[in-house]
Amino acid sequence: MNTVTLKVLIVDDSAMYRKIIQSVLEVCPGVEIVGNADNGKIALTKIRSVKPDLVILDIEMPEMDGLEVLEYLRRESSDTAAIVFSTYTTEGARITLRALELGAFDFISKPRSGNLEENMKLFKSGIEPMIDALLRQKTVRTAVKEIPFLHRNRIQTSPIFVPQSTHHEKSRAVAIGISTGGPVALSKLLPKIPADIGIPLFIVQHMPAMFTEALAVKLNAISQIWVREAVDGEEIYVNTAYIAPGGRQMKVEQSAGSGRLIIRLTDDSPENNCKPSADYLFRSIAYCYGRWATGVIMTGMGYDGSEGLKCMKECGAVIIAQDETSCAVYGMPRKPVELGIVDVITPLEQMAEEICRTVR
Repeated sequence: MNTVTLKVLIVDDSAMYRKIIQSVLEVCPGVEIVGNADNGKIALTKIRSVKPDLVILDIEMPEMDGLEVLEYLRRESSDTAAIVFSTYTTEGARITLRALELGAFDFISKPRSGNLEENMKLFKSGIEPMIDALLRQKTVRTAVKEIPFLHRNRIQTSPIFVPQSTHHEKSRAVAIGISTGGPVALSKLLPKIPADIGIPLFIVQHMPAMFTEALAVKLNAISQIWVREAVDGEEIYVNTAYIAPGGRQMKVEQSAGSGRLIIRLTDDSPENNCKPSADYLFRSIAYCYGRWATGVIMTGMGYDGSEGLKCMKECGAVIIAQDETSCAVYGMPRKPVELGIVDVITPLEQMAEEICRTVR
């Protein structure tokens, strides 16, 4: 098999940002820069001619903005992936969520300050894991084309139940870890959770501050249960989904005063380069709920959540993983599946049903 190369088109109306992106990508293994554009209209012409695998896409541009480019890619059912630039503002977060709905693979926040070298370092730390994930995806797609039966075998239309010897209790809480592809996946999952599910849900979605608040507002508007960004010290109620705020760690603990379970937000260090971290949440769920809990691991890059799920499994919790076919990136679910701690592997479309099964 030939070595896989990711062809990248850079689209930004700022010459400085185009220089930052190009300087970083030029030294990335497996990346070939096939052009640049300073607005969406020029970008579409180049997309049609050079057929890039990836577009690094600014949102706010003259003549045609990034959202219009994404709408074109979706309308044409293009195989070109897009990573969008976002700004650290409330409006920037809202627009970023719309970009993800339109099919953007992920986003990177634009640096707000610092010199050129510092901004290049920030961009490099954000883009490299995404490039690695897209290269792996292209490698798999290439293998599928070369071996047609492999694609057929990978399609899963129903959950896979992995035999386990442990007896599981009815769950009293559900904890979810999710990253790349998460906003779209959650927008499909949470509306299917019934209003009277009777338990709380705790969600770690890897996102910066402000973005998680916008996500909670959006998900609340389309869900039957309450969805909110968690607040430090608040008591936990059923029929509510609590999203960990970006830039904070979230755990569940027992209140020293009332003895009831509360949410605690901390400034503890990142785990797996993540803050919030699924591992951090899952450990607290294992301690507070034990075998009366369900751990869910969904689409995302990296391996955050694996160690925490091991703790939950050791306590007798049920573990559910999203299947590879329905993941935007099959990173976070892969390791728990390989470790043999997963009870159910399910497509996204049936995830809500499997969660409810553990509760009822």
